[in-house]
Amino acid sequence: MTAALALTGVALTAPTASAAENDISFSNVVINDGKPIVVGTSAQVEAPLTYTVKSKVSLDSWWVEAYRGTYGTNEYELAVFTTRWGCAQSSAGGYTYRDCDETMTIDPDDMPGGNGNKLVNGDAATWKTLGTAIKKNGGYDTDLLSATVRLQRASRIQSMNATPEPVAPGKAITVTGTVQRANWSAHRYDNYGGRSVKLQFKPAGSSTYTTLKSVTANSSGHLKTTVTATKDGTYRWRYSGNTTTGASNSAGDSVDVL
Repeated sequence: MTAALALTGVALTAPTASAAENDISFSNVVINDGKPIVVGTSAQVEAPLTYTVKSKVSLDSWWVEAYRGTYGTNEYELAVFTTRWGCAQSSAGGYTYRDCDETMTIDPDDMPGGNGNKLVNGDAATWKTLGTAIKKNGGYDTDLLSATVRLQRASRIQSMNATPEPVAPGKAITVTGTVQRANWSAHRYDNYGGRSVKLQFKPAGSSTYTTLKSVTANSSGHLKTTVTATKDGTYRWRYSGNTTTGASNSAGDSVDVL
């Protein structure tokens, strides 16, 4: 079963009372390994989706999708009609399709239907899930599921710079940068003021960064702080994100202490 991920503003059709919850069930739904899906302004993002579906009757097709709002009224639907890579199938006591493995593909600038054909900032939220199965006799069953997934706007830290380079031992190093996050509605990155960002350091020859201090960006998203030069190494900024915004690291800037 192959199609595109779609975001629509059209109400889903609620199942009738006869589309009971008894003969088909979805379980073990995990989207993006349980982590938020972080999306920028242009690049497609792929997120794994796994689940199990059990049925007392033979099925023609089935899928899991995410939505926000109130199901059956005027919710937006993040529909998952993706390539099914495979399910472990058993027909004992009915039909069981375990560990169904699919991929959600989200393109922020090409979302068929709804919201002007792209993500908008209000879509950075927790999305609920539902599962639908089409029976071979033409009937169907839709279950509202307990699993959720959070969509987040990507962040980035631009213009990372540590100066002077090189520097004498014991002298001050000034580190600057700018915090930004994706503006889905305007299709651009905007400066993101007031964020608490960590300045981290990795000594030369090491692969591990440690946090030196936390710095709050000004209202325009700009970061600036000083540290004392002690040894050769690389500095970077680390923003940990929040409920609507993903985490990010700046590029590293190496400084020699001579």
